[in-house]
Amino acid sequence: MTTATAARPGLATRVTPVEAFRQTLTLTWRNLVQIKHNPMELVDLSIQPIMFVLLFAYVFGPAMAGSVSAYMPILIPGIIVQNALFASMTTGTGLNADVGKGVFDRFRSLPIARSAPLAGRILADTVKQVWSMAILLGVGLLIGFRIETSWLNLVPAFLLLLAFALLFSWASVFIGLAVDAPEKVQIFGFTVIFPITFLSNAFIPVSDRYPGWIRTIMENNPVSKLGDALRGLLVGHPVGNPAGDQPVGGPALTALLWGVAIAAVFIPLSLRIFRRNV
Repeated sequence: MTTATAARPGLATRVTPVEAFRQTLTLTWRNLVQIKHNPMELVDLSIQPIMFVLLFAYVFGPAMAGSVSAYMPILIPGIIVQNALFASMTTGTGLNADVGKGVFDRFRSLPIARSAPLAGRILADTVKQVWSMAILLGVGLLIGFRIETSWLNLVPAFLLLLAFALLFSWASVFIGLAVDAPEKVQIFGFTVIFPITFLSNAFIPVSDRYPGWIRTIMENNPVSKLGDALRGLLVGHPVGNPAGDQPVGGPALTALLWGVAIAAVFIPLSLRIFRRNV
């Protein structure tokens, strides 16, 4: 009688980039189909955007812009950006939950690229962001928002937003891997995102009524730059510039540079903690 010890499959096998990409897509699909077993996640992605749009439009709109319709060009691009930042936190929450349940330990025993589970989670959450953005835009159109440039501009607007969200999500990945409970991911996330969002022009134009240091933060905030780029693409002008004489390229490039800087900081930190703890 002999006893054969089975080798752990794949751990010594190098995975080609093509295989790693295919495995990433497979795990992306795994994360997406989980919605079937947890439909509340889809409800969150749908109900929360609708609630935010209606509350801000009808509660704050008349006070800030005189009417709901006048507030729409400010609100919809701004709230789409805000929603993208909040949605990026689901990446960290999902990763933290998977690590806590031992899902990543199971993945390590499989002959797959170690990066595939991480990349699959990020890509799946990016797809969910598209759904959430579409809901926001649809509700905005129903209550008076109008695309005043061209419907074709939706493509670069969504691509810009998704690129920024993808880069920003690495901050969420780092938090998700660094803390020991999903609730802490939410706490850290809201602690960061709320100040970034409300110290921007997402919901109100920057004006001289603010102290200088607040105005400086608001003018140079990545949320402000991204919001201005979306407004330029969809309604033809950034906040506070109805003449439309400011090009879209400047705010868009600045927003992307902000995203690259955030990713440059958090990708190495995330990969380091991923290799150490997972």
